[in-house]
Amino acid sequence: MKLPRDISGVELAKVLSVFGYRTTRQTGSHIRLTTTEMGEHHITIPSHPALRLGTLGSIVHDVAEHFNIGKDEVVEKLFQKR
Repeated sequence: MKLPRDISGVELAKVLSVFGYRTTRQTGSHIRLTTTEMGEHHITIPSHPALRLGTLGSIVHDVAEHFNIGKDEVVEKLFQKR
């Protein structure tokens, strides 16, 4: 499954709730998310209208690494309903 090319930072923050991520703070144009599933993990995503593919790919990679699953599985869980 391909990464979506039109997802915003706010929208990504919402769909990451599938993995237990919750917004812990926002400073300027960046949102900090935290999950406590499989240990505590933090990610920071820009609150831009459309995320660049490299940024989105990096976030997906980081989530996949934390949960010890493949990037394709993360993409499928996050964007299956789009």
